[in-house]
Amino acid sequence: MNLLLLGNTGQLGWELQRTLQPLGVVAAFDYPEVDLADAASLRKKVQEYQPDVIVNATAYTAVDKAESEPELAEAINGRAPGVLAEEARKQQAVLIHYSTDYVFDGKKAVPYIETDLPNPLNVYGESKHHGEQAVRQVGGDYLILRTSWVYAQRASAGWHRQAGFVNKVLEWSRQPDTLRMVTDQVGNPTWSRMLAEITAQLLARGDAPIREHTGLYHLAGSGWASRYDWAKLILELDPEKSQQILKEIRPALTADFPTPAQRPLFSALDCTHFFETFRLQLPDWKAALRLALQV
Repeated sequence: MNLLLLGNTGQLGWELQRTLQPLGVVAAFDYPEVDLADAASLRKKVQEYQPDVIVNATAYTAVDKAESEPELAEAINGRAPGVLAEEARKQQAVLIHYSTDYVFDGKKAVPYIETDLPNPLNVYGESKHHGEQAVRQVGGDYLILRTSWVYAQRASAGWHRQAGFVNKVLEWSRQPDTLRMVTDQVGNPTWSRMLAEITAQLLARGDAPIREHTGLYHLAGSGWASRYDWAKLILELDPEKSQQILKEIRPALTADFPTPAQRPLFSALDCTHFFETFRLQLPDWKAALRLALQV
């Protein structure tokens, strides 16, 4: 199997580059080797490698910055997935593309299912929704995997460079401050390694199941939590707890922290459809976090 992985220096892409290796030849690229904002460059890269599978793990993920860079966010998140879908269809390849819970407005009281109508609140979510629409419009053989609150135990590199939530909380705990965390933002914490492994498990079955069950699925850590609950467990499971000098962690509300981009409040995802289709699921988010902090 020839695999083309885009975004290999990001939180998810770095893990995917490792988990996909046993499946065949993996050509992995990220910016500036390939520029998703440049459609011609992107098409050339796909045509050059003629992959059987394209895995798109790259995205413009700076949620607040996207409000002032809407065109760049749209080019990478909105238009590039459509270009990849077109090239995949021409070459009869399978496309795996990752999306986000931020396509929803967070006003639903129970976890979102795939047939719920997206209503993004910010530029980032809107651009990711456009990417989903572009892939579905092109058709072909694809999986769009919506996920939520992805974290890793290493800082992403390249132009993605940013520390994930888990690392930020651990860093904050090394400071003699009071940490305030919101209780009204709820999602599914998802360890990037688990997400990469389940992607590889699915591809290990060959492309037939994907071609047979092409479509949009939710795939995130089982169960959900608030940012406050998540942070509390991170501190509890910290393998170097003796280094914590944090005074205390206090509950807060999203309204207490104005940001350029509005966040959905309850954006938890129901992943039943993926499990019923492929008989695979990610473990409970608490168990995954425990493993992640032991690595």
